[in-house]
Amino acid sequence: MNKCRIHTENDEYQIIRSLKLNRVKRKRSHEVFVEGIECIKQAVRSGAEITRIIIKDAHGLSGWGKSILEQYKDVRRIEMSRALYDNLAEKTNPSEMFITVKIKPNTLDDIRSDNPFLLVFDRPSDYGNLGSIIRSANAFHVDGIYILGHGIDVYESKVMRASLGSIFFTKIVMMESMEMLEKYIRTQKMKNNIEIVGTDSTGIASIGDCKISRPVMVIIGNEAKGMSIKLKALCDRVIRIPMEGNIDSLNVSCAASIVLWEIYKNKNGK
Repeated sequence: MNKCRIHTENDEYQIIRSLKLNRVKRKRSHEVFVEGIECIKQAVRSGAEITRIIIKDAHGLSGWGKSILEQYKDVRRIEMSRALYDNLAEKTNPSEMFITVKIKPNTLDDIRSDNPFLLVFDRPSDYGNLGSIIRSANAFHVDGIYILGHGIDVYESKVMRASLGSIFFTKIVMMESMEMLEKYIRTQKMKNNIEIVGTDSTGIASIGDCKISRPVMVIIGNEAKGMSIKLKALCDRVIRIPMEGNIDSLNVSCAASIVLWEIYKNKNGK
């Protein structure tokens, strides 16, 4: 086992810190920083390739923590001083270990289904919303999530924690441009006659009056601006969630979860 102790902000520490803070570094190295017990548990459960286990006190680990060290005894173990460890942490009381994990970027060809359930999120800007949507998509068996345009990185630590680690079981593809999405939709239309459903407060049809089932692609607009005119033009229909309170809109992750649940209820068109 390769062990090392870090007491200063040396090269190894800087690499780990950049994996946490720098999306360019994550993209180039295909490696991410993971914190939070539930996220680490799900990374382990998914069979992800763990590259480092980072701790501050091997003797103070719980039974679970010690079992991780035993399970991954060939993985590089790094013990840090408390000050350096706490500086990496998102929370005041950090979890007992961090890990770094190799990731494999997904492509359009990686999401394959003859009866697909797909989700497009336009330029996400809030870590919690994106993580919650990934979590809901996993819960309701969405085949793949497409992130359209330039938004926050799905492998930001806050996003992974909000997803409760479901990100390790979810196929996520970066859709770089509207043209790329348009081409993909044309292909899916020819291949399986997929329906494109947008979600917006201005939608004519109420979700309660619609039966939406696979094959389907759900499009969620940007948190601040909603669905763009171009996105609406791609939709076969745009639906709204009826509300009776004083507030006429929902948080985007709440709205997405409601729509995904409605489609999940109609699984296999039943």
